[in-house]
Amino acid sequence: MIPTKEQFEKRFKKLQKEHKKRITKKNKPEKNVGNGIYQRYKRPVLTADHAPLHWKYDLNYEQNPFLMQRIGVNATLNSGAIYFEGKYILMVRTEGWDRKSYFAVAESPNGIDNWQFWERPVILPETDEPDTNVYDMRLTQHEDGWIYGVFCSERKDTSAPAGDTLMATARGGIARTKDLKTWERLPDFISHHGQQRNLVLHPEFVDGKYAFYTRPQDGFIEVGGGGGIGWALVDDITKAEAPVENIIDEKIYHTIKELKNGQGPAPIKTEKGWLHLAHGVRSCAAGLRYTLFMFMTDLQDLSKVIARPGGYFMAPEGEERVGDVSNVLFTNGWICNENNEVFIYYGSSDTRMHVATTTVEQLIDYCLNTPEDEFRTAASVCTINKLVDTNKGLY
Repeated sequence: MIPTKEQFEKRFKKLQKEHKKRITKKNKPEKNVGNGIYQRYKRPVLTADHAPLHWKYDLNYEQNPFLMQRIGVNATLNSGAIYFEGKYILMVRTEGWDRKSYFAVAESPNGIDNWQFWERPVILPETDEPDTNVYDMRLTQHEDGWIYGVFCSERKDTSAPAGDTLMATARGGIARTKDLKTWERLPDFISHHGQQRNLVLHPEFVDGKYAFYTRPQDGFIEVGGGGGIGWALVDDITKAEAPVENIIDEKIYHTIKELKNGQGPAPIKTEKGWLHLAHGVRSCAAGLRYTLFMFMTDLQDLSKVIARPGGYFMAPEGEERVGDVSNVLFTNGWICNENNEVFIYYGSSDTRMHVATTTVEQLIDYCLNTPEDEFRTAASVCTINKLVDTNKGLY
């Protein structure tokens, strides 16, 4: 039996009520004492259910009397971030039921809750070689006056044997805007050191050039002989090409970054140096484990690392460990506001977005005063015992 228009409208009102309740619900800090480095929050800031109803439902009774969902949203993940016109903005990787990702802007008045998507997803121009998929955009407010969006552009590998539907290629896509609404697409980043799935633009000129953090890798998934966070200078961003990519943070055996590591968002400038947030990947019995780590680079020589706190900065906990790709934390967006408060936006298990808050002062302290990884069990025990000795009489 076909529902009546009255039944249709009743269902629509219920959907609206549930959606409004979801996006306006206050998000509170977790109650536990925490580690003193950052503060996690109880609920994700964005989920697939936060997507606007008019993206998913045909709201015309004549065309959709059952008020069925016509287009699906599977996940909201790996969001770039920027503080723009007094609003906290996320450039959300939004994945549909069809596995295609697209970018959509969500904004919040406080960076913690009341996130609402803009009316439409981002219309991203294509190059002469259309992308099959785009994802993980980093937003950089550059000193040249443009806001740049740098992302992964994925295409089928044309060299794949007949019938092989898995081989792919990854390049660094580049677009720019002044208002986050109208975008100019630039040619893809040209690397002479393999594929690029993890490309980030530095916010300032370096020796009059555009600076990029790269991750050269031999293939689409495996880094092979490549890997590590690279550093490259580019003369012209409208023809971005980097013949040289020097690794400034390498992957290392039996660490949180033994398989691969990549820059997260663009770094934050402080009086002590540049703060970097990155992801590291290691192998375990359950598959790949993605965690976040930090390091600092010199203010004058940005390719020089001055602090490497050992181990991970943040790892998946509780429900964060479960999702489409489990046991994963990934970040490509953070915001430092005028009060030196830092909002870290991270995706969990390729499914949803979260926030953790801290301050510039806390992150500097963490980076400069956390012991480095010495890469051996005996050295780790020695480091702990040094702290035990320091704490004598204090516990």
